[in-house]
Amino acid sequence: MAASENPRDRAVQHMFNRIARRYDLLNRVISFRLDNRWRKQAIQSIWTADNPLILDLGTGTGDLTFSALKWSPTGKPVGRNPEQEPRAKAGARVEGATGGGRIVGLDFSLEMLKLAQTKSRSLPHGEQTHFVLGSALVAPFRDAVFDGVMSAFVLRNVSDLALFFSQAFRVLRPGGRIVTLDMFPPSTGLFAKFYGLYFYRLVPWIGALLARDRDAYQYLSESVRTFHSPMMVAKILKQTGFEHIRWRKFLCGSVCMHVAERPNSSGIPA
Repeated sequence: MAASENPRDRAVQHMFNRIARRYDLLNRVISFRLDNRWRKQAIQSIWTADNPLILDLGTGTGDLTFSALKWSPTGKPVGRNPEQEPRAKAGARVEGATGGGRIVGLDFSLEMLKLAQTKSRSLPHGEQTHFVLGSALVAPFRDAVFDGVMSAFVLRNVSDLALFFSQAFRVLRPGGRIVTLDMFPPSTGLFAKFYGLYFYRLVPWIGALLARDRDAYQYLSESVRTFHSPMMVAKILKQTGFEHIRWRKFLCGSVCMHVAERPNSSGIPA
């Protein structure tokens, strides 16, 4: 089933369109602003070239993309190299692909991308980005064009995680790296009890208060409660063809960062 035909994907797409304008604020409130620190860790882990061309899958309002523009491991913003522009598949349009952007953001929420575009016009180095409307499950890019793929708080919203990773593998150059951040049910213990009270009970109430959409943040809570374990995500990465898979836990395991690489010598899995 194509991503656009999947009822769950359509429901998630409509939900993000509804909450787009309050999304950044709620992320800061819900995570106590720790999400910025986690994004920085993800960016740090993916810089494997001096002038990387990066794909941000599920970019949303562009938080991860614009965080990457602020700095690299050398403390410098991402450079510009028009020769490494991504090429769209035949028949697929990549908005702004001739603009020389170093980071490409892909998302299926038009309202989210509108906000990302607005940010790009007001933030430093915004011209080094461009944003594409489309599904991460059918990424509209040719094979092996990106140095890295990154994603923040997207995996739980994907209807087919194996296909998501397969698309990331396909568009990565051999030796390229993927990094993902997402939320997971924490292990048992005192923190898990506190987390359950906060995230499963209070977060929907906060969503209702600030975004006026309790259902969206009830979905957020349930998506965490029912999500895979970090070990299972690593297993899916391995089955997709990635190697050198590792993960790091934050906040007692409630957030986890996975990093993996596409092998230098292997082709794309069938």
